[in-house]
Amino acid sequence: MTTALQALVVYESMFGNTEQVAGAVARGLQLEGVDTGLVEARSAPTRLSSDLDLLVVGGPTHAFSMSRSSTRADAVGRGAAHERAELGIREWLGSLQLAAGRRPGLAAFDTRVTRVRRIPQAAGPSASRLGRHRGLQRFARPMGFLVEDTKGPLVEHELEHAVAWGRSLGVALVDRAAAGAGSTSAS
Repeated sequence: MTTALQALVVYESMFGNTEQVAGAVARGLQLEGVDTGLVEARSAPTRLSSDLDLLVVGGPTHAFSMSRSSTRADAVGRGAAHERAELGIREWLGSLQLAAGRRPGLAAFDTRVTRVRRIPQAAGPSASRLGRHRGLQRFARPMGFLVEDTKGPLVEHELEHAVAWGRSLGVALVDRAAAGAGSTSAS
């Protein structure tokens, strides 16, 4: 009997936009038959199961990278919920412990405001680098999703874009499993 492919989407979101994108990515993976969990970074397990095939992490871009305690505190000052500032993907990835055995693939995404859509650095690429340093295998290039302003809303059609990206991750994961895990990279 074949074991279902498993993915986990871990996100941080200050104003709810990145949370919406994370949910859409998870839906896309599920549409391709991947058993997918969705959890905020502050509630995510720090030890990953050896059965996990794909880890997707996402967060808002703060000061050209992943958020820090100080940038999350600034977001709280702008109206974000205090509890959302407790822990971000930077700290979560830093505390991550991988189970012995197979290493899951890693895909990362970020949200960024439209006026800086082509920035040289963002949360997704930073999370991807940190994840690789923690022993995860790069599965896909980081993806950016656009919001109109710091508090949002998401640019029109970004949720559809996120579902499509999730589906492409799911297809690549299924294809990799069918090929006997011969390739660890998708675009």
